Amino acid sequence: MKRNISTYFVLALTGLFTLQLTSCVGDLDVEPIDESVTQSFEQDLVFTKIYSSLTLTGQEGPAGDGDVAGIDEGFSAFIRLIWNLNELPTDEAICSWGDTGIPELNFNSWSDANDFTKGLYGRFYFNITLCNQFLEMTKNMTDEKTKRQRAETRFMRAMNYYYLMDMFGNVPFTEVVALEPPMQIKRKELFAWVEKELIAAEEDMFEPKTAPYYRVDKAAAWLLLSRLYINGEIYTTVYDKEGTVLEAGTTYWNEAASWAKKVIDSPYKLTPVYHHLFMADNAGILDGSTVNKAPEEIIFPIACDGIQTRSWGNSLFLIASTFRSDMKPAGTSEAWAGNRARSSIIRKFFPTVFNYTDPTDLTTGATAPVSRWTRDARALFFAKDRQLEIDIPARFVEGYSVAKWTNVRADGKPTSNGQYTDTDVPFMRAAEAYLTYAEAVLRGAPVSGMTALEAVNALRSRAGARTQTAVTLDYILDERAREFSFEGHRRVDLIRFNKFGGNNNYLWPWKGGEKTGKDFAHYYNVFALPASDLNANPNLVQNIGY
Repeated sequence: MKRNISTYFVLALTGLFTLQLTSCVGDLDVEPIDESVTQSFEQDLVFTKIYSSLTLTGQEGPAGDGDVAGIDEGFSAFIRLIWNLNELPTDEAICSWGDTGIPELNFNSWSDANDFTKGLYGRFYFNITLCNQFLEMTKNMTDEKTKRQRAETRFMRAMNYYYLMDMFGNVPFTEVVALEPPMQIKRKELFAWVEKELIAAEEDMFEPKTAPYYRVDKAAAWLLLSRLYINGEIYTTVYDKEGTVLEAGTTYWNEAASWAKKVIDSPYKLTPVYHHLFMADNAGILDGSTVNKAPEEIIFPIACDGIQTRSWGNSLFLIASTFRSDMKPAGTSEAWAGNRARSSIIRKFFPTVFNYTDPTDLTTGATAPVSRWTRDARALFFAKDRQLEIDIPARFVEGYSVAKWTNVRADGKPTSNGQYTDTDVPFMRAAEAYLTYAEAVLRGAPVSGMTALEAVNALRSRAGARTQTAVTLDYILDERAREFSFEGHRRVDLIRFNKFGGNNNYLWPWKGGEKTGKDFAHYYNVFALPASDLNANPNLVQNIGY
């Protein structure tokens, strides 16, 4: 259990949230601030809520008085929704559940009525409304504490707008809380705003590794800027629904490399043991663990605690959705048997035909031998009584299981709860900077003290994998899959490499709803704006193709 997490999050769980914010899917109007509410503004409470909205779904936890209307509260969690929309439509993950909206994500066939896209859209705007409220209520305050909190809040708002830009393209935009429906901003214009806002916020944020744990520092801004720039050409290009370029975008390889290198040169470094990043004591000393060194790498941890932050959508989802009862140990009694690997991600680790008669083959049933067999600590799969290829997507045992996330401590001590999880979500970690830097250099950015090959081999060495003598852009894409599988990164990487929507002939099992895979339309590179919000806001125009 985190020693200071109770004081950090208890305010968000008290039910005394006096601003009475509402953000409903299909109706994103926000309740007006009346005089009595303004007078009862609780600065620290609202600031805490801005962070806790990334791990909690409402005021009671794990369910009750939810933040986002129109969706099951467990499905409304920030982490759960970002994961679903960035993993299920890709070559990494597929889900066996038949909940409305999930098959459409599996098979790249969603519409403007998809429950999960609506839920994430509403979650982003709920979070943005919190930030707008806080910034409005503190705009005349000049003390150092508030100055720092405002910088972090600006970062959080920019991060939510970044995801809206990335996932939904042209979206409603407002920096204030108002009754009038917000105007729509073009994706290219939102790119410029996010860039400017992150650079401005960074000035007043904590220096790297000096912030209280669970709060962001300058390195988080640097990493998000590097991510913004590596995808900058995509975000600033205008396409028609077939993928034809109508307005060419701008490349930002130099900027991507520069900001990524700042992270690499910062006090953050790669933790020695890869799997420790996804275990229950990954807050290290804060968890009472002297074994787990994950905080050396985790730039932005999203707090999870089996007592204080109960939710069906934080790390509990990442663990329970990938485990079945025959997989031990998970560290939680929850085993939902939903998400597992498509064979395409398995083959990133196992490019040759498996030897099913070899006693060290991964089908013998434990995850540790899998890592040894591949000589890559990131190959955390479970294949006993599973089959590699998926014939029936609704059958969990078709497709190898992923045992990357657990609620087990590296030091062997018990966790705080047998059901809810202590495993923090390493939402941003330094490893990303290495691969962003390597890719940017291969695309033309100048080398700055480290070659692209050295950056890639740093990650491979940490994983115990064979180092390379040369790397290509396609190798970088595959290495991103190996390093960040099942962490919610994959969709944007495939888009950047032109291997997601459109006629690109990069196929994976069940892509486009066919067993052997087929291309799907380019306009699926962004999700549809929810029809309910289009009906509520006359200022909006639907994304092309929907």
